[in-house]
Amino acid sequence: MKPRPPTYWPTACAELAASDPVMAALIAAYPDCALGNRGDPFQTLARAIVGQQISVKAADSIWARFEAEVEAVTPQRLASHDPQTLATCGLSRRKAEYLVDLAGHFVDGRIVPARWKRMDDEAVIAELVDVRGIGRWTAEMFLIFNLRRPDVWPVDDIGLQQAVALHYLGGKRPTPKVLRRHGERHMPWRTVATWYLWRSLDPQVVQY
Repeated sequence: MKPRPPTYWPTACAELAASDPVMAALIAAYPDCALGNRGDPFQTLARAIVGQQISVKAADSIWARFEAEVEAVTPQRLASHDPQTLATCGLSRRKAEYLVDLAGHFVDGRIVPARWKRMDDEAVIAELVDVRGIGRWTAEMFLIFNLRRPDVWPVDDIGLQQAVALHYLGGKRPTPKVLRRHGERHMPWRTVATWYLWRSLDPQVVQY
């Protein structure tokens, strides 16, 4: 089933299209908005760690073995596992340690998803990057695809860099400073602008 877009999506599209002809063209060209919610926060973050720097196919295979090993992918189950045992699922030792560290953050209350609704984006990012193996880019993808925050602009994302270069800068890759400044024109709907810029490069709907 196609996921329902966030409630803010129509307003964001209307305002972006009215203020930027490039956005207007992209929004018209790609009516298949499907910014889904990835569900359980712990499993979403665990999947992000498992999938780092490997193909989607490889990540799916390792995840299946990992899920079979722990039986239930919950913080309580995972926190009690030895990283060496998890490594037998195809995980690197480092990723296994990251997963156990993530579980520990949930178990001891350093991460409490229920309070994210009251926290701004930077506060959530700060909480997530305190986990070993989660950097700013992963935290921003979580804000976009799990929390579906409306104004995320991931300047370290290669796809966003390529799309802005293609549509606005004559093919020249922007520096982080230039990209950050460019994003100001899309506020307060930078997530939506990012989604359409990604979509312009990829025949498949982007999802993490």
